[in-house]
Amino acid sequence: MLEKQVVIDKIEVLEDGQIQVREVTRINEDGKELGKTYRRWVVTPDSDISNEDKKVKDIAGVVHTEAIKAAYRDKIRQV
Repeated sequence: MLEKQVVIDKIEVLEDGQIQVREVTRINEDGKELGKTYRRWVVTPDSDISNEDKKVKDIAGVVHTEAIKAAYRDKIRQV
């Protein structure tokens, strides 16, 4: 029986507060992995996180303090 499994398997927090997220999609048949693909994205301190996975929201809630958000805005203005 074919089964598709989609999970967030990696979350990394960078020094400037950006959160890197990796999602893996695995295709299994009878418990044996036939293939997988990855999708990656970045959640910045000024991102709308309302559609993010609960794990990402929880991390952003801790990491994205007002100080981090202000420092990130200042960094972006300099670019």
